[in-house]
Amino acid sequence: MKQRLQFFGAAPEIMKAVSALNKAVDECGLEKSLLHLIKLRASQINGCSYCVEMHSREARHDGETEQRLYLVSAWKESPLFSERERAAFAWTDVVTKIADSGVPDDLYAKTLEHFSEEELVKLSVAIGMINTWNRLCVSFHAIHPVAAARAA
Repeated sequence: MKQRLQFFGAAPEIMKAVSALNKAVDECGLEKSLLHLIKLRASQINGCSYCVEMHSREARHDGETEQRLYLVSAWKESPLFSERERAAFAWTDVVTKIADSGVPDDLYAKTLEHFSEEELVKLSVAIGMINTWNRLCVSFHAIHPVAAARAA
């Protein structure tokens, strides 16, 4: 697949703002491991191979196990995730697919059992952030890291 355009070069000012928000998310105080997992999950939902590869690699680098990474796509059936992680996955699934049914009141209440209001705002912004990256990478056919390595 050929890259359609380089979005950083095409719109540097807005991409500078996107990058600044990304940095703020990464430094927001939520567990790094949790951020890796929700970025991976949203990227799976959105079919963004660029981000699935990148966030899997980054999570492994930061100590995440292969087994847990393999099971993110089947998190509902896996016993390997904490209740907090499971709440984050459920929130990620619904917020990423928000047009399907909005966010049900019962999910909101259940998620607040594991996250403070402040953390839930941070989690929601993190989900919005990865969805932005997914939309940029999928829409413009970002050069996949694996393809770039093969071409070198």
